[in-house]
Amino acid sequence: MTVALPRETVKPTVASGGRRRDGRAAFWFLLPAVAGFLVFYVYPTVRGLWISTTDWTMLSPPSGIGLDNYRELAHDPLFWNALKVTGYYVALSLAVQTVLALGLAALMHRLTRSVALRVTLLLPWLVPNVTTALLWLWLLDGNIGFVNSVLQSLGLSTHGFFSAPGEAMPTIVLVNTWAFTGYTALLYYAGMLQIPQDVYEAAALDGSGEIRTFFRITLPLLRPVLALVLVVSLIGSFQIFDTVAVTTSGGPVHATRVVYYYIYELAFRQFRMGYATAIAITLIAVLSVFTYVQMRLLRASSSDLS
Repeated sequence: MTVALPRETVKPTVASGGRRRDGRAAFWFLLPAVAGFLVFYVYPTVRGLWISTTDWTMLSPPSGIGLDNYRELAHDPLFWNALKVTGYYVALSLAVQTVLALGLAALMHRLTRSVALRVTLLLPWLVPNVTTALLWLWLLDGNIGFVNSVLQSLGLSTHGFFSAPGEAMPTIVLVNTWAFTGYTALLYYAGMLQIPQDVYEAAALDGSGEIRTFFRITLPLLRPVLALVLVVSLIGSFQIFDTVAVTTSGGPVHATRVVYYYIYELAFRQFRMGYATAIAITLIAVLSVFTYVQMRLLRASSSDLS
């Protein structure tokens, strides 16, 4: 006769108690970050939404005007020009920086992994943006700038890099490309280091050349990192302000008046804080749409390595 022995019941007290202790510890660790997010992001956003519906000039108490600021924005030619100028800068800057950064990262990955080279590439990014803008303003000055002095000594015509409407924005793109390309290249380089080496060895055995390997293997496997860097660069490019403020002040003839500089003029020169905040809220919406579309097109949440 077989006697069924009672099954031993596992007491979950230790496991569940451990999970509760871990949950409490995680709560206290996350509390400062959550509090900072609420105080420095959520609250200013909510307050900004309210200010955008007022005519606050910072000199008198704000009074509600509903959606009048947004109606004015829709018919403001200076806003649409600023948005167009910003879009031109973002497109040109992203294209140039992405191509150069990918090229530098690929060269470092395939040829050298020198720490000194990486530090050198990072140095321009460590320089404050205002200092970088002043440095290039002096170098490219139309009268006493070093670059124009070299051009003149070679018998070439001098250029007003920051004073000519057709050259001002490409010059600003050049300045920021010098400042940020090295840092972007290091991000791509870090992503390339995550690609297994045996993938490249298999491609070499199949007779794949360097260029074909880059476009068929490196670039597809780099897609999550590429998507992240492009999204961050897109948001950062829309926020350009200091280089414009130091070098051109939005000129000449509004050729470099980007959205951030227009917001600054409205808020702190014309004291139209309500209208400036409405433009800032609109810019947040535009960036959200661009970021969502970019993430979906690049399939940032998936990787070919998995």
